[in-house]
Amino acid sequence: MPADPLKMIALDADDLAVMSAHVQDARVQASDIVWRQDEKRLVVGMNRLDWEQTLSGGTEPRRLIAALRFDRVLACKSRNIDLEQLDAVLELVGIEFHPGEAPGGSALLLFSQGGALRLDVECLECELTDLGTDDLGTSDLTIAPAG
Repeated sequence: MPADPLKMIALDADDLAVMSAHVQDARVQASDIVWRQDEKRLVVGMNRLDWEQTLSGGTEPRRLIAALRFDRVLACKSRNIDLEQLDAVLELVGIEFHPGEAPGGSALLLFSQGGALRLDVECLECELTDLGTDDLGTSDLTIAPAG
C-alpha cells in the first residue's frame, strides 16, 4: 500500500472528473453495489487500478481495494445491469455529473457493455477512499482492461 492512501472528495463536476480518472477501469462486483435508500447513500466497493503507481514509473501494475460513496442520493436507477446477479463483474468506465435544479443533478456511473447507474442527488457529495492492496489475488492483472 502506498504511504498515503488516496482519499478524495468531489463536491462539483470538476472534482468528479478527477475522481473519474482514478476509478477508470475499476472492477465492481454487483454484490458490492449497496443502495441504502433510507440513508440516501450509495456505496460501491471496487478493485481499482493504482494509476498513481503506474504513472510514477512502477514496473508492475497493481490494484487497490477502494470504496466510492455518494451521499444525499434521492434515487438510484440502473440500466443494463442485473443487480440480482451478485457474482456479475462490471468494469467502470467513468463517472459524469449532469446538473439539474441547483445544487442537484444526476451522477452517472458508466460501465462497459452499456451498463449505467443514475443517481439523482440533492447536491453532489462523493468520496473515494483506498482501503488497501489486493493482497488476496482476487484481481487478475495479466488481463488488460477492456477499454
